Amino acid sequence: MNAMTVAQRMTAEEFLELPLDRDEYGFAPCLVEGELVVNRPDVWHQETGGRIFVELRNWIEGGQGRGYAIYEIDVLIDDLNVYEPDVLWYAEGRGPRRVDRAPHPVPDLAVEVRSPSTWRHDVGAKKAGYERGGVQELWLVDTAAGSVLVFRRSAPDGPAFDIALELTAGDTLGSPLLEHFELPLDRLFAGDY
Repeated sequence: MNAMTVAQRMTAEEFLELPLDRDEYGFAPCLVEGELVVNRPDVWHQETGGRIFVELRNWIEGGQGRGYAIYEIDVLIDDLNVYEPDVLWYAEGRGPRRVDRAPHPVPDLAVEVRSPSTWRHDVGAKKAGYERGGVQELWLVDTAAGSVLVFRRSAPDGPAFDIALELTAGDTLGSPLLEHFELPLDRLFAGDY
């Protein structure tokens, strides 16, 4: 599927005022460095994001104080960036409430699943934005390569992602943020989509 980038620059405030309805149009817009980027995810993208979300939800329901996971909500990074991660996880007491309106605070963990047309944004400007915005950990899920790029801070107040990992077949995805969470990549990427 293709992404569309609108050449006219806008601010986060202008972006959030746009009458974009995902349910009506079937796309996921975000603002990257002042440019509107629209992506139409394919089935494998949605399946992979859904699997991660379900695994996180199952882990959350397995114990107390494990925060919560949600998918695809507007997250304000700064005046020129509003992202919509495919999956988000917030530590206990940090996430938005039902009554909170967009934009929402940056999550502790953000997950971006590869779409061929937007991957360059994910590994470039958006990764830098998440880092600047204070996300503790970022998973970039490369469905084409069957790998996950993990970027995290070694300390909660660390100024940058100072740990980078590439996980592939046979590896298990986990996080210091998510005690006892384990997702084998063989299971994540299994299937014929």
